[in-house]
Amino acid sequence: MSTWLVTGGAGYIGSHVVHALRAGGFDVVVLDDLSSGHAEFVPDGVPFVPAGIGETATVAAALREHDASGVVHLAGFKYAGESVRRPLHTYEQNVNGTVSLLRAMAEAGTRAIVFSSSAAVYGTPHVDVVTEDTPTAPESPYGETKLIGEWLIASQARASELRHTSLRYFNVVGSGDPALRDTSPHNLVPLVLDAVVEGRTPQINGDDYPTPDGTCVRDYVHVAEVAAAHVAAARALEEGRPLERVYNLGAGAGTSVREVMTAVAEATGIAFTPRVAPRRPGDPPRIVASGELARRDLGWAPSGSVTEMVTSAWVARQRAAG
Repeated sequence: MSTWLVTGGAGYIGSHVVHALRAGGFDVVVLDDLSSGHAEFVPDGVPFVPAGIGETATVAAALREHDASGVVHLAGFKYAGESVRRPLHTYEQNVNGTVSLLRAMAEAGTRAIVFSSSAAVYGTPHVDVVTEDTPTAPESPYGETKLIGEWLIASQARASELRHTSLRYFNVVGSGDPALRDTSPHNLVPLVLDAVVEGRTPQINGDDYPTPDGTCVRDYVHVAEVAAAHVAAARALEEGRPLERVYNLGAGAGTSVREVMTAVAEATGIAFTPRVAPRRPGDPPRIVASGELARRDLGWAPSGSVTEMVTSAWVARQRAAG
């Protein structure tokens, strides 16, 4: 089986993708600057390149050394709220970094890429269920950079033999392996788990949205199922099967922030009443997506409740705590 390089492969989602690719029979190389990733998330025996995607020569050398036939590109700065405060940093990491990666791939002759995009490209969609045809209207620099990343890859494909697809993530939750966990300082579930463990009161950012309980509604998908979609996409590109330019990785169901808080209380057995804080900039009220195209072309079928996802995250959190 061929070798694929995973940028950001020491991160939360990236490490799950690495494990899933290996389980699917692929050889894997991880490239990560460890700005938010963890070296211990890289499996033993997997080559690890401690570098960022902006280091074009290093990336090209790694692709050539391992004769990589494809790249799963997850590396980047992914926080919508933070991106509003740090737009230049976000563009440098996500746009300039993707240009550098594509240049390295061209130099090395690597001709396939699966890109980690985001639901943030849709901004505040004015439909109940988002599809790939829903107009894009990002409302944060993060969402803008993800859409530009899609454009860059599509433009490079028109000018070369690059095969590609982009997977638009919604809210990724849980753990597929107790040794791998979400350590983000900005994602909802790890923030709430940390708070209840430390005896602090979890926080809801805004309860005056036009949703049933006033809190933001999102489409939550288990991280292991997101990883499985990457494997299916990589395999399709490897085999030369036609794919759409973008796919939504959504389960088609919405869960509110308050409902996630309830799931945390159930999973941990720790009762709490969250406090309400002001809205965060760049947060749309509701995003729920259809995953029908991914089901059709990638055989992707998400399942499981939010409580099950949160419980798996809790198990990983407890293991990390010893």
